[in-house]
Amino acid sequence: MLDVSTKKSANAKGKSPPVLKSLMNNPRLLFIAFISSIGGLLFGYDQGVISSIQEMPAFQARFPMTSTENGFVVSILELGAWTGAYFIGALADRISRKYSILVALGIFLIGSSIQSAAQEVIHLLVGRFIGGFGIGALSVIGPLYQSELSPPEIRGSIVTFYILSVIIGVAIAFWTDYGCAMLVGDISWRLPLILQLVYGVIMLGGIMFLPFSPRWLMHVGREKEAMQVLKRLRQTDDVEDEWKDIKVMTMFEHQMEEQQFIEAMGTEATARPSNKWIACKLSCRREIIRYANVLRQGMWKRVMIGATLMFFQQFVGINAIIYYAPAIVASLGQSGNSTKLLATGVIGIIMIFGCLAAVFSIERLGRRPMLLGGSVGIASAMIVIGSLSSLYAQTWPEHLDAGWACIAMIYFYVLLCNFIIGFITPSMLQSSPAALYFMFGGFGVLSFFFVFFFVPETSNKSLEEIDRELGSNTADEDEIVISQIRNQVEQLEVATVGIKA
Repeated sequence: MLDVSTKKSANAKGKSPPVLKSLMNNPRLLFIAFISSIGGLLFGYDQGVISSIQEMPAFQARFPMTSTENGFVVSILELGAWTGAYFIGALADRISRKYSILVALGIFLIGSSIQSAAQEVIHLLVGRFIGGFGIGALSVIGPLYQSELSPPEIRGSIVTFYILSVIIGVAIAFWTDYGCAMLVGDISWRLPLILQLVYGVIMLGGIMFLPFSPRWLMHVGREKEAMQVLKRLRQTDDVEDEWKDIKVMTMFEHQMEEQQFIEAMGTEATARPSNKWIACKLSCRREIIRYANVLRQGMWKRVMIGATLMFFQQFVGINAIIYYAPAIVASLGQSGNSTKLLATGVIGIIMIFGCLAAVFSIERLGRRPMLLGGSVGIASAMIVIGSLSSLYAQTWPEHLDAGWACIAMIYFYVLLCNFIIGFITPSMLQSSPAALYFMFGGFGVLSFFFVFFFVPETSNKSLEEIDRELGSNTADEDEIVISQIRNQVEQLEVATVGIKA
């Protein structure tokens, strides 16, 4: 749906204040951005921490596993994350974004506790699935909460902090594992898992001091409270225009959802439910219709583009690097536990710089050129690694320079760039490492051609322009409805005039 405030932000491009300056001038907003981004750090940390733990002798002695079992222990986190991401949306609408974050954190802490105290493989599986459910939910609700509390002119930049925090979490996990590998016994692998509980508790304490989302407050009819929160967040009483924008979008969303529900259900949609069971069924059907709405006429092309880009993001192999970095380094002829873990730590640092480079250059270079360049870089790096691996697989000790060249290619690849990848990588590393890299390289080539032929450039374009380029007039139709609602809202007298910030 069309977001009025986002549209204004796009039109005002170039006049927006620097995000860091805006945050420093608004400590409350800085605190919100920091605390809510810890959810991303937890996601990255839980992804990266297993990478080196599974190479620690004490862990291998405690949990002897086949490559298939190992792959399932790693990848089940993503299965849990998918489940959590799917179910958290409805809960966030009912009990608020803030309380949903608390629920997700509670689930994550339970899963992390089970992992930390694990005695058998089944404990790891259960703990990682439950922990994955929590961080998957956080990965949806965290950016949503940030976007709804941020000023329109810096909203996009603040949400990118969440993505950056994921990368920082991976890097912290790599270096934590590197330090803990020097310890003796089970503490070497239990301590990194315990530390993620510490980060979760810090976020739990911080969330208690954060406000409700103004958009959610408006959604549930608490309009006066929404005005109060906006005044505190913006540090000014002059928030009536933003308050009206939020009210317009809330009314628009309610109207569109009700219209789609009536079209799908007919007279049953307006009938009063006779009991709680029927009311529950109608509520479930309403949720299904909301999700199905993304595939309505005029929407399928953008959904296909987004979903396919996410597919390529996974199948070019980035999660394989995150999950199995030490094993991948070892497969390239580099022996010694310290060497493997150190090379893994460097990968984490390069990921941070790569993410920062993308954040600060995407508006200048554009989305499409960066996607094309990234696809070329990924394909080239993986094909080079696959070629050297097939040539020297049996003689790495005599060709260590080639091995380090492959590791350099991985660094380059990480600079540019879930369940299935996490599951298949251990078996492929064991049976045919070269085939793994050629597969990733092949998907990089496919990614390039997909972006070249199907993905339009969206930089410096309004939502209506993007909509028309994707072969739809949905945004224009929505704008007509929004204009009608705005005219209604403009006639309303703001009920909270005089409330002090």
